[in-house]
Amino acid sequence: MTQAPVLALNESDVRALTRQAAAVSDIYAARFGIHRDAAWYLAKMTEELGELQAAYLATQGAQRGEVALTEARQNLIDEAADLFGFLMVFANWQGIDLADAFAAKWGRYLPDQVD
Repeated sequence: MTQAPVLALNESDVRALTRQAAAVSDIYAARFGIHRDAAWYLAKMTEELGELQAAYLATQGAQRGEVALTEARQNLIDEAADLFGFLMVFANWQGIDLADAFAAKWGRYLPDQVD
């Protein structure tokens, strides 16, 4: 297969979202006096992945206590956003351009033209 750009990925949008995620992370760290080191970045992504898993399980009725389906679904959406945000923060910290990395890694599996 040839390497093709991932057409659905607007690189400037991903880069803008990454800058916004970094800004929110800066505000969060300043507000709570957090020193962001390697352990913090990795722990936050792990925490958010666990929260996404719990939110998904709640949408399947596999949680403790009663949670309305609409609330469970909103929690799933929120936790997916959190994990995505922290992935962008982590990548930014490591100097990874996610738009380029995604296009290079996933784009190589696409045929030449995919809409």
